[in-house]
Amino acid sequence: MKIVIFGTGGVGGYFGGKLAQHGADVTFIARGAHLEAIRANGLRVESIDGDFTIHPAQATDNPQTIGKADLILLCTKAWQLNEAIQQMKPMVAENTVILPLLNGMEHMDALLQAFGAQHVIGGLCRISAFIGEPGVIRHVGVKPQIMYGEWDNSHTARVEKIHALFTAIDGIAAEIPADIQTAMWEKFIFIAGVSGVGSYTRLPIGEYRNTPELRTMLQNAFEETAAIARARGVAIPENFVQDTMHRIDGIAASVTPSMQKDMMAGRPSELNEQTGAVIRMGKMANVATPTHEKLFAALLPFEQKARG
Repeated sequence: MKIVIFGTGGVGGYFGGKLAQHGADVTFIARGAHLEAIRANGLRVESIDGDFTIHPAQATDNPQTIGKADLILLCTKAWQLNEAIQQMKPMVAENTVILPLLNGMEHMDALLQAFGAQHVIGGLCRISAFIGEPGVIRHVGVKPQIMYGEWDNSHTARVEKIHALFTAIDGIAAEIPADIQTAMWEKFIFIAGVSGVGSYTRLPIGEYRNTPELRTMLQNAFEETAAIARARGVAIPENFVQDTMHRIDGIAASVTPSMQKDMMAGRPSELNEQTGAVIRMGKMANVATPTHEKLFAALLPFEQKARG
């Protein structure tokens, strides 16, 4: 199986690295100094579960040189989606499968419109990883988890083939959920909440979860996004938000989401694709989103500055 990792950041670098370590035919798409370091020294993954290096690593910044792929793991930032769609087109053959691991939900509409359900499945992952320096991925927290499934939850040979690929790798929890849309929305509820509140406070999760006012803000953010999902017909359990608040207390105190890392570093972030998306989908579903609107208004000047 010819696998392409489209976006070799924390997510793509870790999961693509594990696939390559296991012997899969993997090509990494990266840019700039990161690409040059990978070409020169391989892709280094420094993980709480054990370090490893893929050397030599197949890497390029030109997708058109790769040819047709069997599986594309789409791991870019959500705001890079439109560019990625155009660059993926030459790699898509009759049986190519695109597995998106982006934060958000709106990307699924764009991918399905561009490629159709014959090429796109649902997907999500959980991991705390980032580019530590050019050529180096640092996995610093969260047990790596990946889920995938057909958008209509049908059972297909191609999903089983992908499942066999990931379940053979030690250290990754791989799953075909009963309902991929529910699973993706549950992650989106969580990540949009912690990204928004974390970016707003500029604090790691351990410092704001124990402040009553901020804890309430986080719970309200979760509730708003959950209400949107339910209004769209997604089966979110009634106790999901309460269970998520309990789960928050077990997360490593130092964890900060990628959107927060980007905002605090003055880089372009996924504010529009996370907080902004909640507001847009709330309006479409006639669900009020005052918490997310407050977060968006406070964070937008920082995002505009980062984008010049």
